[in-house]
Amino acid sequence: MTDPLISRLKTLIIDTLHLDGVTPADIDETAPLIGSGLALDSIDALELVVKIEKEFGIKIGSSEESRNALSSVNSLAEFIRTRTGK
Repeated sequence: MTDPLISRLKTLIIDTLHLDGVTPADIDETAPLIGSGLALDSIDALELVVKIEKEFGIKIGSSEESRNALSSVNSLAEFIRTRTGK
């Protein structure tokens, strides 16, 4: 069964970063988001952080916290769950 938060995050990543030709199924939940994996750069990461903060009403504080949260889709989902209690 698909985790609804994981599915939502994959769609959010694709829409926010305008990843043409990428589908949610193309995104590996365990693959790194920055560098390898989706090969996002620091600007992409910043855009994603801003969107996630708005979408989920959470704050991603330090660059270390951001790096940890954005290490994969799974880690991002865990970060959001921890902050929102969902």
